[in-house]
Amino acid sequence: MKFSIPFFSVFVTGSLVFAQEAPKSDPAAQQLVGGALGQVMQVVAPRAKQGLPVTVKLHVVEAPGSMKALANQTVTLSYQYPDRLRIEGQFEGRTAILGRDGNRLWMQMPEAHLVLDGTPETPRFASRPDSTQAVNLDKLLPAIPKDQLPLLPALTVMKLNTAADGAEWLKLRLTPEAVTALKAPAGEVQVRLGGGGRAPDQIAYVDGNERVVMDIVSFASGERVSEKLWSPQVTAQDKVEKVAASHLAKFLGMLVESFGSTVPSLPPATGAKSVLGTSGAGRLEDWDGTRVLFVSGTPEEMGRQHGELMKKEIRRVVDRIIYGVGVGSSFDKGKWFFGEIEQAQARLQPFIDPRYLREMDAIAAGAGLDKEEVRLANVFPELFHCSGFALQGKATKGGVTYHGRILDYMRGVGLEENAVVIISKPEQGFGWVNVSYAGMVGSVTAMNEKQVAIGEMGGRGEGHWDGKPMAQLVREVMEKASTLDEAVAIMRKGPRTCEYYYVISDAKSKKAVGIKATPEIFEVIEPGSAHPQLPEVVEDAVLMSAGDRYTELVKRVKAGFGKFDATSARELMTRPVCMTSNIHSVLFCPDTLDFWVANADSQHVASEARYTQYNLKQMLAK
Repeated sequence: MKFSIPFFSVFVTGSLVFAQEAPKSDPAAQQLVGGALGQVMQVVAPRAKQGLPVTVKLHVVEAPGSMKALANQTVTLSYQYPDRLRIEGQFEGRTAILGRDGNRLWMQMPEAHLVLDGTPETPRFASRPDSTQAVNLDKLLPAIPKDQLPLLPALTVMKLNTAADGAEWLKLRLTPEAVTALKAPAGEVQVRLGGGGRAPDQIAYVDGNERVVMDIVSFASGERVSEKLWSPQVTAQDKVEKVAASHLAKFLGMLVESFGSTVPSLPPATGAKSVLGTSGAGRLEDWDGTRVLFVSGTPEEMGRQHGELMKKEIRRVVDRIIYGVGVGSSFDKGKWFFGEIEQAQARLQPFIDPRYLREMDAIAAGAGLDKEEVRLANVFPELFHCSGFALQGKATKGGVTYHGRILDYMRGVGLEENAVVIISKPEQGFGWVNVSYAGMVGSVTAMNEKQVAIGEMGGRGEGHWDGKPMAQLVREVMEKASTLDEAVAIMRKGPRTCEYYYVISDAKSKKAVGIKATPEIFEVIEPGSAHPQLPEVVEDAVLMSAGDRYTELVKRVKAGFGKFDATSARELMTRPVCMTSNIHSVLFCPDTLDFWVANADSQHVASEARYTQYNLKQMLAK
């Protein structure tokens, strides 16, 4: 963001008026910063005028969970006034380079032989040549004129502290007014002063419980560099993808936004409920700190209700999975994410029920997003490939059916804070519950009013996309199947994509099955039956997992055989049966239509977080 003198003058004046009760800066800290800025300007200003860069080399000493791959890595940052930037470092053992040259934004992973060259002229979506979008890179990588720097202390609360080891720490935090006006992070910058002249030798950024600490290895200014520094150096092996600059800008924005983002643990349940909003026949409610969305009617009506009531959450989900995880995956795979997912969508779309597409488009309209963004977000599970079980008969107290579903999937990328229980009453089909995330029309964890429950586990086979998307096939089962046999028939008919595993239970028949499904293979695993991948046999139980998690699940079921109730069945899902990526865990009791849902938070995997109890029959009657 470029700031003019008038803007700064007005903002500073306003800040001084409205921040009279705000914490004051230490005079010593203020004097130190003012003097330091003066010294910096004496070095930087003449070089900036001559077009000479400044280069800083930093060593990452400490990084939080969301950025732990950066720990013990060295990052080199070069800047040339006003709008040239290059950042080079190591990420998970591979080199990553980010560059900006005016309106051009580029990223390069040399080991993956991939270069993403972002320009405003490149369409955002291949299906829409008119979808170009200008992007103001100054909002992402600010070019602050040198004559503005002396005004920064007026926007900052400064403290100078001496640590127990005698080191001096300068702590800087923007005023609340500055955070709001500049849309800047609210965290604190901490600078350790040491050496001759109290020169800074370490810098830290702290936001909530997350902290990044970097040693300042070297600082160089005034050396002329080659023009090549500001462009990717392409070899004959490299694949250069022309991409929309806005996609790369959003990806970088997601990295910044994810830092310091936390999901608090839920307090003990009290039964409190409140209505958060309504839209037509739809409404959003708060149940003991969890979101419950009620939608009904035509695809357009349900989509509009969903989009309008969860606009903020939907936009977060789309941004995190499409522009965050999606774009970031390009570097692991060595191919551009949008090219891959748009190819998948083109192959999947002929098999998608038009009603679901209409609902997606209505969600997008309600949330103020491009329809392509919501459609791509709903295709996302097909590109990124967990445990499940069903117990009944002799395995449980009173022969009650319990169906457990553990979703081990991308914990920590921002999905869990947008979790929602969706109660759907479609114009066509049965009412059902979707344990899901804002903006999703398909499902991986669900139960319908006919007492049929289902959970999915991803396998391999990525790229086999000529069929119905898995999440929408699961939804079809929920809306159309009143028995286990009908559910199996729908799954068998497909056509299916990739490789997936399912557990389906039906309280009416007191039966459950496991399914292994690929586009060509469809295997049904009966309770108490062995399978090459599931060798342990337990009577009246379907147990699906992998490796040591499967072994532990079998051990626990055998130990508690005949005694399982809702509480002990939920305990089956704790570590190590679930993984550290466990984002949600659900226990269905199709006999009574009760179900219990737990979502991960920043401190706990889902299976060890608080469960909330619901009843589908009562919720559909509301």
